[in-house]
Formats: sequence, C-alpha cells, structure tokens
Amino acid sequence: MLQPRIRSAVPDDGETLRRIDRETWSTLHAVKPPGPAHEPFFDERNTPDAYLVAETDGSVVGYIRLVPPTPLVSNGHVRQIQGLAVARAARGLGLGRALVRAAIAEAGRQGARRITLRVLGHNAPARRLYESEGFTVEGVQPQEFLLDGEYVDDVLMGRAL
Repeated sequence: MLQPRIRSAVPDDGETLRRIDRETWSTLHAVKPPGPAHEPFFDERNTPDAYLVAETDGSVVGYIRLVPPTPLVSNGHVRQIQGLAVARAARGLGLGRALVRAAIAEAGRQGARRITLRVLGHNAPARRLYESEGFTVEGVQPQEFLLDGEYVDDVLMGRAL
C-alpha cells in the first residue's frame, strides 16, 4: 500500500477536489450529479475543515469528508463519512483505505465514540473496503433510490471507535 500524506484540506484545494469529484462521479456511489463546473467545491455547508485529503508526489489525489451526522448535541459523539473519492489515475494504490483509516483516527481525535456512513447497496467495492476496516451493516433502506432506471438500497454502516 502506498503511504500518502494525509492532511486537512485548505481552501486552495477546492479546485482540485472539484475536478476529482467531477472526474469520478458515477451512480455506483452517488445519488446526484456534481454541481455545475463553475460552482466552487467549498461553501458554507462544505468547508475545508470537514475534509481530509491524500497527497502523493505533492499532488492531491483524493479526499474524504468527515462530519457530525446532525447538528444535535445528543449525537455529537458520532462522526459520519459523507464522501470519499480517489482520482482515477491513483486508484488501486490503497489511497481509499488510507483515507478511511485517517478518518477513523480523526474521528477518535475529535472525541467521537462511533463512526458511520451510508453506501449504495450495489457499490460492492466500497462495501468490501468498509467491512475490511471494521464497519458492519446496521440498517438497510430497500430501494431508497432510483438510479439509471434501477432501484438501489441505501445501506447504513458503522463501527465503534
């Protein structure tokens, strides 16, 4: 597995992350297409501090978004992965796994006791990755999304920290 540099995102990463997001978009893992090319990647809801990025050879090649799942104080002990992308040219090098591990560690540093995520039922590669990192299926919403004419389950996974 390649050992990338994982760091917090900064505002200057926005253009690269937007490019990665657009390049990797697919109904295999996303329920809505990326916004227009002219829209910035970061905004009031998606701020740089919610992202960890992976760098190899000084270039950003992937990201993971880690946030509280709700604004409720009663589940402030939970963090949720709400996005993971690795540039096509950098796939197969273990960067997705490195980003998941970094998110788990960061959630722990933030004082979380649990980490969760949602993954589309037909995204077998992502599900295998998450399972190999200790996530288990905690719920399924059958046929939650209609993507490319097919009904797709929404799978909730989680693990203790």
